[in-house]
Amino acid sequence: MRPLFTVFTITSLIATFAVAKEINVGVVMPMSGSLASYGQTTYEGVELAHFLQPTLKNGDHLNLVLVDNKGDKVESANAATRLITSDKVVGILGAITSTNTAQIISIADKKQIPVIAPVATNDKLTENRAYASRVCFTDSFQGTVVANYAVKDLGLKTAVVLTDQAQVYSLGLSKAFSEAFVKNGGKVLKEIRVSSGDKDFKAVVAQVKSLNPDMIFLPIYHAEASMITRQAKQIGLTKPFLSGDSVANPTFIELAGDSAEGHMFTDFFDYNAPPTQRSKDFIAAYETKTGKKEVNSFVTLGADTYNLLVDAMNRCSNSNDSVCINDQIKKTVNFEGVSGFISIDKNGNATRSAVIKEIKGGKAVYKSTVNP
Repeated sequence: MRPLFTVFTITSLIATFAVAKEINVGVVMPMSGSLASYGQTTYEGVELAHFLQPTLKNGDHLNLVLVDNKGDKVESANAATRLITSDKVVGILGAITSTNTAQIISIADKKQIPVIAPVATNDKLTENRAYASRVCFTDSFQGTVVANYAVKDLGLKTAVVLTDQAQVYSLGLSKAFSEAFVKNGGKVLKEIRVSSGDKDFKAVVAQVKSLNPDMIFLPIYHAEASMITRQAKQIGLTKPFLSGDSVANPTFIELAGDSAEGHMFTDFFDYNAPPTQRSKDFIAAYETKTGKKEVNSFVTLGADTYNLLVDAMNRCSNSNDSVCINDQIKKTVNFEGVSGFISIDKNGNATRSAVIKEIKGGKAVYKSTVNP
């Protein structure tokens, strides 16, 4: 009987292997254009997470299908359409900005394909969208974190807010910060609006200097943010700058140079304080692959979009069932991610911690962790 059992077992294993499926997972990132450093960094995390876990527990193999949206709304919509109709993906990871991610969600939602955003923080992104989720916190959360920290920890009472009127991220975060800052007893002296692509901010920083605020809130992406801090330094504007996660990227420090010194911002993760065992394992794997110990938070969020999708797929009897996958994503509780523990509510929003950092000596230095 023993040889018969052995033959049966081997036959069963062969049969199981034979029915293992190849499943496509879509990834939309700005791999070129002005937002390329965000996309390339985030995809680095997706790619490493896939390398570490390329198959589901049932043996099905996952393939990443990457599309470069070039940081553009139309390209984002085209990418979503192609991934769903041609590549038959069961889910999409991305994009980066809330504006571009909203384009993907609007198409995927109608086709019942789940989207998990790594860093799109605008509060309205998931409203009335059944197939939208994210692993990052929202603008209302990080705006409140920055405002509370500015007033309660730094003792700052007045602020000028610089807003990029072309980005919903910037508009939403400015609103959240201003409301929380005033609620805490602070005063917003003025909100000054700029636009993506602007390069000359001399008049803007001169106006800020004349208002003499205790601080400047700068929820703007790194290209324009770095120019603003440089031009501010040129006229002797030395008041502290605070930002959201838009400057949580080494490229901001590279572009801003010495003017980034002392800049504070919210972030999702600090490699010096790994919050989970998975964080520690990922940091070790990252060092083995790249030779670098410092893991950027966007890398960890990219990894968490992939890992959370895999976790949801493993809870479905049919790993091609996008409806089941989406349902399981929304049932995620206390998931051990690379960037920390994550729970996803019925609206697709993540409950998670935030980190405060300050740029010192050309490096982002951990200051504090803020729990929800």
